[in-house]
Amino acid sequence: MTPTHFQAADFQAATGCSDAVLARLEIYAAQLVKWQKAINLVAPNTLPDLWRRHFLDSAQLLALADGAGGTWLDLGSGAGFPGLVIAAMGRENLVLVESDTRKAVFLRETARLMDVSATVRSERIEAVPRETLKEVGVISARALAPLEQLFSWAARFAGPQTLLLFPKGRQAEDELTLAAKSWKVASQETFPSQSDGEGRVLRFRGLVAQ
Repeated sequence: MTPTHFQAADFQAATGCSDAVLARLEIYAAQLVKWQKAINLVAPNTLPDLWRRHFLDSAQLLALADGAGGTWLDLGSGAGFPGLVIAAMGRENLVLVESDTRKAVFLRETARLMDVSATVRSERIEAVPRETLKEVGVISARALAPLEQLFSWAARFAGPQTLLLFPKGRQAEDELTLAAKSWKVASQETFPSQSDGEGRVLRFRGLVAQ
């Protein structure tokens, strides 16, 4: 099976998701194709491989959250990855932060059509007041910034038990080395990506500045 042949049925087989989840994601896929004509939501050459490159890449984070409760905070959601996919799979209390107004409109409209529980905040990450969020159990970010910057943004919201989930590519080791100069964590784990042979998901807990 070549990557571009990975479609909805393959996603369902890989994740074990229900028909209801698949139906929500099919609505999402149709919205992406529709809005992509007006807004650059994803790289155009990734649309034929949407179910692997974006949906599976996002969905794999749910299992790595280990059932953590509280708010799931998705930083720089963009087209909704991973936050809107996680919401489609049934996780509640999702807060998606996206400063681009047009993308935020896309996220709200798509969440409405999918009938999922997700709050979209159209503001810069550093401008989100910490006190407006209930206990943050998980923080995610995908294709947003180097790890050192992600730590800086996440630190305001993360408690001792908050999980940080960051998919990364081949530069992961370099980013870890740089981030370690300014930050330390109580635990750090690396998991192979289900969607990218060169990718991995980094999971942290107990983030504090050096």
